[in-house]
Amino acid sequence: MGARRSDTRERIQQVALELFAERGYEKTSLREVAERLDITRPALYYHFKAKEDILNGVIEDLTASMEEIVEWAGAQPRTPEARVEVLRRIAALLEDQWRPLVRFAQVNQDVMAGLPAGEEMRRRMIALISVLSGPGDDPVRQFEARLAVIALILGTVPLSIFGMDLPEKEQSATALTVATRLVAGG
Repeated sequence: MGARRSDTRERIQQVALELFAERGYEKTSLREVAERLDITRPALYYHFKAKEDILNGVIEDLTASMEEIVEWAGAQPRTPEARVEVLRRIAALLEDQWRPLVRFAQVNQDVMAGLPAGEEMRRRMIALISVLSGPGDDPVRQFEARLAVIALILGTVPLSIFGMDLPEKEQSATALTVATRLVAGG
């Protein structure tokens, strides 16, 4: 029963994020989320009382995943191979369940900035970047680390707006290749 409840919560979160990205956070109601899911509003309210609860839950899950990567990286030697593995792990998160949150965050930056969970996500992102470059690294290396993470994030949005028309999987793979080159020094 617990797994089913968890699956329902995850489904609600995914659908809500899709709607928030499509229509905007402020313009999306819980009624619309329930309708898209084909469930009753009381069933939705059983899991989440407000839109903020949905969003905060998703961000908390993401920050926990980010923290796992940071902890793993902290136990590794600071080698190019370890940095590349960090990028692979970030890319896997973005490929899997976090793509909708990244798209939501891009469309709703003002909402993210106003949430305590959004600030926590920003802090975790900085921690992730810190395992790709250290404070003793020169500014070029530090900038490359930031660009590598940005490349991975950019790999989650349609590149047709930039004149590139790649299938989603190829786009993500290309972003990982670019990010890897940046942190591996070539």
